[in-house]
Amino acid sequence: MFLSSLFSRRTPPAQREAAHPDVPHMQGAEIAAAYYGQRMGGDFYDFLRVSPNRVLFGLLDVAGRLEDNREIVSAVQTEFRSLGAELFSKEDMNEADALSRLCLELNRTLMKAAGGVRSCPAFAGCYNEDLGVLCYFNSGHTPGLVRDSRGVVELPATGLPLGLFTHAACDTPMIALEPGAALMLVSRGVVEGRCKGENAAGEEFGLNRAKKCLGDMNTTNAREMALSILTQMQQFICTPPTHNDVTALVLLRDAANSHSSPS
Repeated sequence: MFLSSLFSRRTPPAQREAAHPDVPHMQGAEIAAAYYGQRMGGDFYDFLRVSPNRVLFGLLDVAGRLEDNREIVSAVQTEFRSLGAELFSKEDMNEADALSRLCLELNRTLMKAAGGVRSCPAFAGCYNEDLGVLCYFNSGHTPGLVRDSRGVVELPATGLPLGLFTHAACDTPMIALEPGAALMLVSRGVVEGRCKGENAAGEEFGLNRAKKCLGDMNTTNAREMALSILTQMQQFICTPPTHNDVTALVLLRDAANSHSSPS
């Protein structure tokens, strides 16, 4: 049974505010996230509007069990929201520089809250609605998956996981999302889900299956896409997941909108 947390910009405003007051209504795009079952580890996601045309989002996985890292997760998420809003609110800011600074400060906050080393793979991005451009960093996280008219491509790690070195830095590349393109982020619990069938030999769901699932989806709704990948993973392992948190986040650009695409 799904005990999932789902947020989408297409939820009516009154419902959206009651469910999660910080989910942004997006122009020409939508964002949604889902998790399967109950929280066991350190997965958490967040998204917030940081300027009239930018939305910041992230999916992070603090190592350890929930009962041991609850305060660490809280500290990192507080820093993500407060510093993210500060860095991206300036009209003349540089998105790549702001993301680099955010990555550095999240790393410091994590290590301080943990009192030392605590691995935290993280993927964070800033989406520019006017341009359809995504600037991101991937700190040792499962690769982001982008589906567009050319197929599905990976956004691999641009640096090491947070929480390992005090001055760890990540590259912050930019990509254009064409109309209709989707970015999907899945937690490690998705790709590491193992089939428990008699003849399965402990095979993992794996990133390649996640890519195929994304490529085969015929829905154009971010909420349904996030649900679909978790449903297919659960069907593959033939049992409710208990090995780790299982989370998916989807950013979907509308197939047709009035915003311009970069040349």
